[in-house]
Amino acid sequence: MEDEVNDADIISTVEFNEDGELLATGDKGGRIVIFQREQPSKATLAAASSYAQQQSLRTEYNVYSTFQSHEAEFDYLKSLEIEEKINKIKWLKRKNVAHFLLSTNDKTVKLWKIRERHKRVNEVGGGGGLNGLGGMVSVRDDLNGYARTVSIPVVKYLDRIEVEAIPKRVFANAHTYHINSISLNSDQETFMSADDLRINLWHIEITNQSFNIVDIKPANMEELTEVITAAEFHPKECNLFVYSSSKGIIRLCDMRQSALCDTQAKIFEEREDPTTKNFFSEIISSISDVKFSHSGRYMCTRDYLNIKIWDLHMENRPIETYSVHDYLRNKLCVLYENDCIFDKFECSWSYNDECILSGSYNNFFKSFNRKSKQELMYECSREQTKPRQVLRPKRVVVNSNLNGPPQAGGVAATGSQSPSLNSKRNNAAAQQQSSILNGAKSATNNNNGFKDEVNVDQLDFAKKILHASWHPKDNIVAIAATNNLYLFYNREVQQLGGTSYSPNSILTQSSSSSSSSTTPTQSSTIIDKASITTNPTCDEMTLQQHQQQTSTTSSVNSINTTQITLNTSFYTVSSSSSSSSSSNASSNVANTSVSSATSSTPISPSPTATAVAVAAAAATTTAQSSSMSI
Repeated sequence: MEDEVNDADIISTVEFNEDGELLATGDKGGRIVIFQREQPSKATLAAASSYAQQQSLRTEYNVYSTFQSHEAEFDYLKSLEIEEKINKIKWLKRKNVAHFLLSTNDKTVKLWKIRERHKRVNEVGGGGGLNGLGGMVSVRDDLNGYARTVSIPVVKYLDRIEVEAIPKRVFANAHTYHINSISLNSDQETFMSADDLRINLWHIEITNQSFNIVDIKPANMEELTEVITAAEFHPKECNLFVYSSSKGIIRLCDMRQSALCDTQAKIFEEREDPTTKNFFSEIISSISDVKFSHSGRYMCTRDYLNIKIWDLHMENRPIETYSVHDYLRNKLCVLYENDCIFDKFECSWSYNDECILSGSYNNFFKSFNRKSKQELMYECSREQTKPRQVLRPKRVVVNSNLNGPPQAGGVAATGSQSPSLNSKRNNAAAQQQSSILNGAKSATNNNNGFKDEVNVDQLDFAKKILHASWHPKDNIVAIAATNNLYLFYNREVQQLGGTSYSPNSILTQSSSSSSSSTTPTQSSTIIDKASITTNPTCDEMTLQQHQQQTSTTSSVNSINTTQITLNTSFYTVSSSSSSSSSSNASSNVANTSVSSATSSTPISPSPTATAVAVAAAAATTTAQSSSMSI
């Protein structure tokens, strides 16, 4: 029987810093837990014979600092409870020995300074004082005619280093609705915060004013048709940013055009076939996350069922579309009844923009290789994974008879390269080929290396992976599953001449006070720089060039098999009691118990499927006080 999970321990966001040495997680209890990548000794690094071995020695992340970022509040003017839940965390680029990060709940953004300092103690009359007298100083009293000894406190620095988190600035009172996104600009001087209807621009040094750059609130709230779901700055152009809406539209804005970006520079939208439209079409088309690639040429969007890759030079349709869990399309009624259809899944790019990952239900997460078109699904489970164990790919089937012939649409896990459902009965040659395509060695997996099959009716919708973060330089991914934080690394084995290459190391951890979700990368090939030049202007030509680029890399003669490994480190942190498999890690985690407050319902970030739903969202918004003008 599984332990009950405290709501305050559920991880709500996860984020690597610029170089990947630190990993921050926030939870619904308002706490932030920071993990630091372990640094092996110089002697250990010198003993490593290759770069791969050196990287394999840096697979551990240990608890670095834990602090309370936000507390539960109550707005007496509006009679609203403000949750302490951490919605987003963003790291600033490091400029000195200290680290800085932005964290936000529903209403307030805070800037935190994370620094190290030696532990200090004050001793009275201790050794090593002034002039070697051990803190004792003789003072002559001319008035009374005698000398006396005075004890002077001596500050001693111990070898022990403590990490402290200092709140530097608080950005508050600028949002009427709940903040869903914060994004740091490439100039490292400004950032934006987005709620359901407005986006504000802040300067990192100014807390008492912000500039409203997007406002989609209608004069009559009954005319409200969409809300803002996510927003992000361009990674290289400080004047560009995008924001997505609940209608499945992405708008690219240029702040050089006007102070108020009420007219967008580009609109990215894929028109839906009217013949396939139904009651759930508008709900599942709502975009829950949008991310720019590291190159800035592409952007990735996640709706309820799919991941789409957009070229900034082509607005009419995405250049790539990947199905995450299309097998749930026949279960939308059930998902609507239990409100799972409104879950907000995040997506993440690999460090080389070659792969994308996102989460699903039953603690499944899925990775997509843009070049080889390989799709792999894995499960985050403490019961089925052991330290350093190679994860087995999973596959969800629709028909109840797993050994029988599949029904139409019966496979929904790995795309065109997935073997058929009855592949266990194929001959040895077919088994060997399927094992390679599945990215697992038959010698290390049971059942001849085939994927574990899970029936769609057996999926647990209470277990879901919503949050993910990919290491900015290595094939390490952090995945949040409820109150557990998993860290995986991608070990690629190249089946060419019997050689194997393992360039990266892994780590896996579980933290109940913070959680994150990410997926491993599928290939080590770096995108050609020529493919991200800002050249093509014709939509059709751009699509053709992209298809030619991706098709040339899918040769069967050189297949990279991917193995996902779980590391030995595994932490579990509770808000009421701290427990860990490592004693030194447990001592660093705060045992703070914070109850999660229930906030009032904001404007629903999910799209309004009917006019009645639109009116209900408008009524909820009207009940709140009038918007604040900054």
